[in-house]
Amino acid sequence: MAQSFLVLLICQALGEAIHRITALPLSGPIVGMVILLGVMAVRGGPSAELRASANSLLGYLSLLFVPAAVGIMPFLPLLRAQWLPIIVALVISTLLGMGSAALIVQSLNRRFRSAAKEAAFIAHVKQVGEVGG
Repeated sequence: MAQSFLVLLICQALGEAIHRITALPLSGPIVGMVILLGVMAVRGGPSAELRASANSLLGYLSLLFVPAAVGIMPFLPLLRAQWLPIIVALVISTLLGMGSAALIVQSLNRRFRSAAKEAAFIAHVKQVGEVGG
């Protein structure tokens, strides 16, 4: 299990180094996750040990929100003064995100359904041609 944690830390460190060297607009841990995804894609998925380590970390995920909540505390006066625009922005962005996700899912469903219907039609035509010929 220690080896899989080391893999996670190396990917995060590489991501942080790439972020600092290239000044990418993505955070280091995000770049590290992309690196980890690439490693898993090459290896055919996560190992059982890496999966177990990741699941054990997920058990403590709620603790990762504590620093973010503490970081908001100095801005409470600003949040109190600007609560309405913040709420409106959150509601609108949530609705836009949900709506765009729904449209994408509908589009993909239509595309796959039409491809399945086309494949079924072609198989039917071939079957009819074999029977009639």
